[in-house]
Amino acid sequence: MINLVYNEQLKLFRKKRLFVIILIVAFLVPIFTYAQYKQVKTTEERLGTTDWRTQLQQEIVDTQNRLSSSRLQEDIRQFLKVRLTQQQYYLDHNINPNAPGAPTFMRVFAENSIGLLLPLLVMVIAADLVSSEASGGTIKLLLTRPVKRWKILLSKYIALLLSISFIVLCVAILTYGISGLVFGYGGWSMPMLTGFTSKGEELITTGVHLIPHWEYILMEFGLVWFVCFVVGTLTFMLSVLLRSTAAVMGIMLAALISGVILTNMVSSWHSAKYLFMVNLQLTNYVNGLKPPIEGMTLGFSIAVLLIWALAALIISFFTFTKRDVY
Repeated sequence: MINLVYNEQLKLFRKKRLFVIILIVAFLVPIFTYAQYKQVKTTEERLGTTDWRTQLQQEIVDTQNRLSSSRLQEDIRQFLKVRLTQQQYYLDHNINPNAPGAPTFMRVFAENSIGLLLPLLVMVIAADLVSSEASGGTIKLLLTRPVKRWKILLSKYIALLLSISFIVLCVAILTYGISGLVFGYGGWSMPMLTGFTSKGEELITTGVHLIPHWEYILMEFGLVWFVCFVVGTLTFMLSVLLRSTAAVMGIMLAALISGVILTNMVSSWHSAKYLFMVNLQLTNYVNGLKPPIEGMTLGFSIAVLLIWALAALIISFFTFTKRDVY
C-alpha cells in the first residue's frame, strides 16, 4: 500500500498542479494583505484615531444606521441585529476582535476562503485522479497489476488526503509569513471570544468563553481541512463515475458557486440545510455569525457533511470495483 500511495503521489507532483495551487495562494495572499492594510489605514484616517474601541463604536453606529432602513430584507435585518449584539458584547468586555497581526489575518483569510476558494483549489487536484486515467486508457494497465481494485482506489484516495493536508498547511504558512511582514507576527496569545449561538434575532451568550488566539486559529483551520476533505471526497466520487475531467470540474464548480448563492437565499427553505454546499461555512459557528437556516448548528453541519462524504466513498469504491473497464 505504501508503494501504491507513493506512486500516486509522484503522479500528482509530476502534473505540477500542487505547485500551481501554492503559487496561486502565494500570489493572492499579498493582494489580500495589501487590501487589509488599506482598509485599516482608511478607517484610521476617517476616524482620526488608532483606538480600536472608537473604531468598534463606529461599526456599531454604522450597523444601527443600516438597521434603520425600511428597505432592508428581513434575513439581512436578522443577521445585522445578531452582529450588532455581538459587537456590543466585544466592546463591553474590552475585547478587540480585529487586533492587527499575522494571526488575525490568518483567521480572517480562513473564514473568507473556506466556502469557495480553498474547495476550488482542492477540486482541481481531485477532479482527474481517476477520470484522466479512464479517458487516457492507462487505467487498463494499472488494473493488470496483481493488486486488488479497492487497494488501487484507496491509494489514490490517501494521496488525495495527503495533498489536501499539504495545501491547508501551505496556506497557513503563507498567510502567516507574508502578512506578518506588514502586520507583525505577534498576537498568538490574544484572548478571543467563542461560543456565541443565535436564535432568530437573539444572540445567546450563555456559552461564551475566552480562549487563546492560537487555539481559535487551530479550530478554524481544522474546520477548513474538514471542509476540503468533504469537497475532495465528493470530487473524487465524480472522478470515478465520469470519464471526463471537464465534466467533473463543471459539476463541482456549479455546486460550490450555487452554495455561495443559496447561503444568502435559503433562510425560509428549511430542507436546503441537508445540501452539502449550504453547510460549508463551518467557521461561522466559531465566530458566532447567524447560520443560513434557523436551527443549524456546528454538530448538525458536520454530521450532514460526514454523511455526504461517507455516501460518496461507498459509491466510489462500489463503482470502481464492479464496473467493467473498456
